[in-house]
Amino acid sequence: MSENLYALITAQFPTDPAAVFLEVESGPPLLYREVDGRAARIAAALAAHGAVRGDRIVAQVDKSPDAVLLYLACLRAGLVFVPLNTAYTAQEVAFFLSDAEPAAFVCRDADRETAEALGREAGIGAVLTLGDGAGTLLDAAGRARPAGPSVARRADDLAAILYTSGTTGRPKGAMLTHGNLASNALVLRDYWGFTSGDVLLHALPIYHVHGLFVALHCALLSGARVIFQKGFAAETAIARLPDATVMMGVPTYYTRLLDAPEFTAEATRNVRLFISGSAPLLEETFAAFEARTGKRILERYGMTEVGMACSNPLDGERIAGTVGFALPGVSVRVADETGREVPRGTAGVLEMTGPNVFAGYWRLPEKTAEEFRPDGYFVSGDMAQMDDSGRVTIVGRAKDLIISGGLNVYPKEVEQCLDALPGVRESAVFGVAHPDFGEGVTGVVVPDGSVQLDPEALLDSLAGRLARFKQPKRIVVVDEIPRNAMGKVQKKALRDRYTNIYTG
Repeated sequence: MSENLYALITAQFPTDPAAVFLEVESGPPLLYREVDGRAARIAAALAAHGAVRGDRIVAQVDKSPDAVLLYLACLRAGLVFVPLNTAYTAQEVAFFLSDAEPAAFVCRDADRETAEALGREAGIGAVLTLGDGAGTLLDAAGRARPAGPSVARRADDLAAILYTSGTTGRPKGAMLTHGNLASNALVLRDYWGFTSGDVLLHALPIYHVHGLFVALHCALLSGARVIFQKGFAAETAIARLPDATVMMGVPTYYTRLLDAPEFTAEATRNVRLFISGSAPLLEETFAAFEARTGKRILERYGMTEVGMACSNPLDGERIAGTVGFALPGVSVRVADETGREVPRGTAGVLEMTGPNVFAGYWRLPEKTAEEFRPDGYFVSGDMAQMDDSGRVTIVGRAKDLIISGGLNVYPKEVEQCLDALPGVRESAVFGVAHPDFGEGVTGVVVPDGSVQLDPEALLDSLAGRLARFKQPKRIVVVDEIPRNAMGKVQKKALRDRYTNIYTG
C-alpha cells in the first residue's frame, strides 16, 4: 500500500463535482475535480524534462493556484518539492541550487534570464517558468499526456525540503517525509475540527510550513473551500471574512486588522476559529482582539523541522502568551543542556519527538546528530516553561538568551514589561557586548502614537517591575522592528545594528 501523501489527500476530495478548492481574487476557481488531472499533466511535463522519482524540484514562484498544483504534482510523481522564499536574491538562490542539486528549477517569468544563468552555473538540466506563454511549464503540461497513477512512496521517503531562514550561518535544508507531513496534517485537521463545511481565508505565503502545509493540508484533507488571496491586506481580508469560517495568520495580520476601524465583530460573525503562529502573539493583541470581536485567538507552536507540535485547545481555555499543549502523538519536554527534564515552571529548552519530527538536515549528518538527543528527542533551540498541566509557554530562543553579569535574562519577560507601558506598540530585547557585564540588556520600542516616548522615562518605568539585572541598559525608539517574511523578529539584525552601543 502506498503511503504517498498525495494518495491520502485525493482520497479525501469531495464527491460533489462542483466543489471549490481554491477561490481566487480574479478568474475562475480551481475545483477539486480538476486537481488530479492538472497535477498529472504537470508531473508529466516534469518527467519529460528528466525528473524521476526522488529528484528535487526547486521552485521560486509567486503564490497562485498553479504553484499549489506544482507542489501537488511533485507529491504525485514522487519528487521532492523545495520551495524558496520569493524575496531571496540571486546569490542566495545560487546556494540553494548548488546544495539541493535539483533536476529542475521552476521560476517566475520575470526571473527567467537570471534563473537560466544560475541553472547553467549549478549544472541543472531544466530551468522552467510557471507562466502561461510558449515554452513554460504550463505550456508543456497542457500538451502532455497525463501521468499515470501517483507514484508509490513509503512513509519515510522524502516529500519536501524546506530551508531554514539562515539568520545565522549556513541555511539548512530540513528533510520532511510523506509520513511527517501526513501525520501532522491528520492531527491538525481533527484537533482544530476542520470539515468540508469550512471556508479558510488564506493570505499566507506558500513557501513556508504555515501557508503550504498547515493551512492547505487542513483544507485538502477535509475537502474545505479556500479563499486564496495573493497576500495579506487588511482591507481585502476584512471584505472576505464574512464568507470565511477559519483564518490563519501571523501576529502582524491581527495587529493590522485591529488598526482598521472597519474591523468589527460583525465582520467576524461567521468565523469559528482564528489561528496565529510563526511568531509570538502579544498578550495585548490577544486581549484587544477578544474585546473587539468576542473571539479568542488560538495560538499554536511549530517550526520548519517538526510542523506543529503544540496548540491551545479548540474546546477549552486558550491562555494568552501560551502555545497550549503537545498535540496528540507528539511528546514534548522542557530540558536542561543535557536533555534532562527540568522541574515544572522552570525555564529550559523545548524538546520533542513524534511522527511529525523531520528526518534530518539535507546532507548535514553531523549537524543532524547534534540536534537530536540519544533518546530521539529533537532539540528545538526554543526556551520554554511547562506548567503542572502540561501547558507550554515559549520564553525565547536559546541563542537569544542574555547573560548579563553572569545572570540569565530571558528577553520575552522584559518585552512583556515594555509592551505594557503606555505609548509602546511593540518591543524587542536582545543582548550586545558590554565592557562590564559581558552582555548588556538592550531594547528597542515602536511607539503607538498616543504619547511621546522618552527612553529615559521608559527605563524609569521599569524600576520595580523587573529585577535590576533584567532592566535594559539602553532603550532606543524606532519606527519599526526588523522581521522576516513570516513576521519573526530578526534579533541578529538588531544585535548587528547596535553592536557598538556600549563599546563604540
